[in-house]
Amino acid sequence: MQATRLMKTVRLVGAVFAFAVGTTAHADRLAEIKARGSLICATLAANEPLGFPDPQTRKIVGFDVDMCEALAKQMALKLEHKPISVEARVPELTLGRVDVVSAAFGYTKERAEQVEFTSSHYQTPIKLVVAVDSGLEKVTDLADKKISAIKGSTLELFSRRVLPNATVLTFQDGPTAFLALSQGKVQAMAQTQTGGIRYVNETDGKFKFADGSLAWEPTALGVRKGEPELLAAVNDALDKMERAGVIDALWTKWYGPGTKYNIAREKKLTPISAFKS
Repeated sequence: MQATRLMKTVRLVGAVFAFAVGTTAHADRLAEIKARGSLICATLAANEPLGFPDPQTRKIVGFDVDMCEALAKQMALKLEHKPISVEARVPELTLGRVDVVSAAFGYTKERAEQVEFTSSHYQTPIKLVVAVDSGLEKVTDLADKKISAIKGSTLELFSRRVLPNATVLTFQDGPTAFLALSQGKVQAMAQTQTGGIRYVNETDGKFKFADGSLAWEPTALGVRKGEPELLAAVNDALDKMERAGVIDALWTKWYGPGTKYNIAREKKLTPISAFKS
C-alpha cells in the first residue's frame, strides 16, 4: 500500500514538473520582453560595417547595431546589445539567450527549419573576390578552385551548392578569410557585395569581384520558433520603420553616397514569404 502511494506521488510530481517545464518552454517571449522592458538584440562584432569595434571608443557600432537600436525604440524598449559570432546566431536564438538576431542573417530554407525570419530588410548578391592578376574572370572559373568563406554562413552554403567541385575552406570571420586569399592559400573569397566591397576598394586595385554571383541573398532578422506574437511585433515595427524612412536613413549612413561602399538599397522591406516558393 505504501509503495503504491509512493508511486502515485512520484507520478504526480513528475506530471507537475513536466507541465511546469512545458509551460516555461512555450512562454510568451513578447510578454517576457515587455515585462523586462528591454530587447536583447544580437549582432556580429567583427564585420564592418554591420557590427565592428569603433577605433576610437572600441564600442561595437554599425548598421546592424543601429537596426537593433531603432527596433528597440520603435517597440518602446531599451536595447541590450549582445555581440555574437556567425556560427552562434541560430544556437543563441534556439536556446533563448537573445530575443532577436540582426547579424547578416541571410534567409535559407534550411535555416527557416530552425528559426523564424522577419521580412527581409535588404537583399545583396553573394560574390567571389579574386586577385586581379589571377586570370579568373567569372564565377564559373572557380568551379574546381579553393574558396574561403566564413564558417556557418550562407557564403559557405552557396559556395558548396553552386560550385560542388570547389574546395571550400572556412574561417571564423571575414578578415581571416580574406587573409587566406591575400596569402594565396585560396583563389577566391566568398562574400556579399556589401561585405566584400571594402576588400576591393582598400587593396590598391589588387582584388576585384569575379563576374556573376553565387546567389541573391535576402537578409532578415531572426526570431526563435514558436513565438508568433514576437515575430508579428517585430515585423510590425520593421514596417513602421520602413514607412518612416528609418531603414533607408540607416542604410545611407553606413552604405550610401559619402561612404566607401556607395551601394544603393535597391530592394525594400519584403515579406519573407516571397522567398519561400
